[in-house]
Amino acid sequence: MTPENIASTLSELFDTTVNAVAPGSWQVETPEFRLLVLLSDDGSWLRVLLPIIPIQEAQPFFEQLLEANFDDTHACRYALHQNVVWGVFQHFSDSLTTEDFKDAISKLLSLHKTGLNNVFGNLVESRIQLIIKAAKQQGQTLEATMQNLDRFYAEGMMGDIDESPEARSSTLTAWRRQLERLWDEVA
Repeated sequence: MTPENIASTLSELFDTTVNAVAPGSWQVETPEFRLLVLLSDDGSWLRVLLPIIPIQEAQPFFEQLLEANFDDTHACRYALHQNVVWGVFQHFSDSLTTEDFKDAISKLLSLHKTGLNNVFGNLVESRIQLIIKAAKQQGQTLEATMQNLDRFYAEGMMGDIDESPEARSSTLTAWRRQLERLWDEVA
């Protein structure tokens, strides 16, 4: 892709929100996000960057972010720089097609939109799998595990002891759905 192709593609995708910051550098700024597109000094490679979340908020999820880099982010990656988790796409500019460029921007915007929701969900699922594994090692059934969870919530060991009965019931229903979904998958 040439600088002209990059600029025209960005203009096509984002209308008038594209700013040429410097030669070989563009910024797309909207109320929702700030996307940076940078060509290397020699023009041989392109990098697209999108800040996702401050690093402090992401620290508990570093393992899940790295797993997402391996399994879910495709050509884009999570990266850390200047106390921010970024979505990053890098490619040699000569072999980059317009469609691949558009797809990368779409994926980065998707990473930005979901924030940590997906990695948080992965963390929760891994914790539920640990609970199931521990319960099975103790010879517990799904029903016995649910009874333990109910007791933990009733005694305030989990959740808020002052939680309303309706809220506690809703939480336990969510637990049951997840346990039922994962029970047979965990050895």
